[in-house]
Amino acid sequence: MRITDTSDLWWKTAVVYCLDVETYMDWNGDGIGDFAGLAQRIDHLADLGVTCLWLMPFYPTAERDDGYDITDFYGVDPRLGTHGDLVEVIRIANDRGMRVIADLVVNHTSIRHPWFQQARRSKESPFHDFYVWRDDEPPDTSDQVVFPDQEDSIWTLNEPTGEWYLHKFYKEQPDLNVANPRVRDEIAKVIGFWLQLGLDGFRVDAVPFLLETAGIDEQEVEHFQDPHQYLRALRALIARRAEAAVLLGEVNLPHEEQQQFFGGVDGDELTMQFDFIAMQAMYLSLARGDVAPLVDALTSRPQVSPDNQWGMFVRNHDELTLDKLGEEERQEVFAAFGPEERMQVYGRGLTRRLPPMLDGDPRRVRMVYSLMFSLPGTPVLFYGEEIGMGENLAAEGRLAVRTPMQWTSGRNGGFSTARPSKLPGPVVEGGFSPEFVNVADQRRDPDSLLSFIRLLIRRYRESPELGWGTYEVLGQPHPEVLASLSTWDDGTLIALHNLGAEPRTVPLTLGGCDSTHRLEDLLVTQTTEIADDGSVELTLDGYGHRWLRVVAQDSRRLL
Repeated sequence: MRITDTSDLWWKTAVVYCLDVETYMDWNGDGIGDFAGLAQRIDHLADLGVTCLWLMPFYPTAERDDGYDITDFYGVDPRLGTHGDLVEVIRIANDRGMRVIADLVVNHTSIRHPWFQQARRSKESPFHDFYVWRDDEPPDTSDQVVFPDQEDSIWTLNEPTGEWYLHKFYKEQPDLNVANPRVRDEIAKVIGFWLQLGLDGFRVDAVPFLLETAGIDEQEVEHFQDPHQYLRALRALIARRAEAAVLLGEVNLPHEEQQQFFGGVDGDELTMQFDFIAMQAMYLSLARGDVAPLVDALTSRPQVSPDNQWGMFVRNHDELTLDKLGEEERQEVFAAFGPEERMQVYGRGLTRRLPPMLDGDPRRVRMVYSLMFSLPGTPVLFYGEEIGMGENLAAEGRLAVRTPMQWTSGRNGGFSTARPSKLPGPVVEGGFSPEFVNVADQRRDPDSLLSFIRLLIRRYRESPELGWGTYEVLGQPHPEVLASLSTWDDGTLIALHNLGAEPRTVPLTLGGCDSTHRLEDLLVTQTTEIADDGSVELTLDGYGHRWLRVVAQDSRRLL
């Protein structure tokens, strides 16, 4: 039976905000962000309009992969606080109308996890089969490593047993054997534990790797023939434990393969997935000043169940990957937004945030965020995007964008009172430093990016067409302009975005509309009349953007 109550599908019109507790707010002055600091900043998120808080890993870690190498799936990193501190954050967030989800990282453990520490000692260990091993020396797998500057194989020799263990990421992150029913049971316990503590779901890390069975013993695979059945079981588990909980999956694959991870037309596997294809196409469109790549990506999306949703984003916590673009296309984006080698990573992505890529041009920055919020899906923000933070290229790789949050223009950007050497990473310097970019100043400025993002979120939340409705690209003559129409129930919203520097007049013909209808701008106060034949001409500034609601004479909608 299909869920029809929209409150059960809260995530279809959510605004998700991702943060790393370690870099968000240090409250005890030791240089490391903590849950106590986050609790003090929940009101900032509530004022912004965030409805779902996504916490990056807060578990005990060996710090090989910025928290993604976990030593205890049930623990809280003591530098960040305690289980009680986490529960207090969840309580405060819930009180402000926010759900809380967290990273679920169960493709691998840390090499220091007790399971692996026992597994590596002996083939007779009860935990040995929790991991993936081979007795013979592996072939060259350098083309399969995720971090090519750090690893040259996905197999590493374990001296005590004379075997090689599998690791798709760093060698300090041995892969779990998901074909082992005991491992699957442990993952279920981890999920149940955190749901019981109050989480509303998970962002699931590296889903395709988690379900991959290559390298696993053939006899075990025979009893695990359909990995997607396991994903369906996890979805069913969270539905039993927390009916409205969500699984937001990281699946960076072509759209057709992503459809499989939704569960096809049944939609009974991952609840949501990030649309990496549309994100990468958006940057190619921005580089070219031509919306065609983005339009192609959006219109080629496979049909998914109404009980599923795409996650839209400008960037996330990793490198800004461009791996699904062709080589020439990727070079176009590099030339436009990351021409220096230090701005690129692994030849496949960028270690930059949006404002520096656009030379700090406020018109372009606002246009891109307006575009993202208007696309069909759920918007996901990475901390600091609401104020236009930049990156620090002195930090290694993806850490360039995981810099301390900039709250004030003061010492360490108001993140911590500790010495800079105690911080988890360097604060942004130069034109995007806290002196010029911080929350305190922008809260008092009605023309700031923070005020604009707050308005976008308010209008997005008032426009169910964007999360629930059908999406159509409208024909018009300008290659640099995207005109779209979203409809849901009796609501219709038109969004216009100009990726070019020159102003444009956009002619549209709106079916079913006549002079008894009008267009009301949602981001400014302006009314545009529609002709008897449904035609209308709309002006756009260079890098301009407009959201317009179609309003009938007898409409009772609040604008």
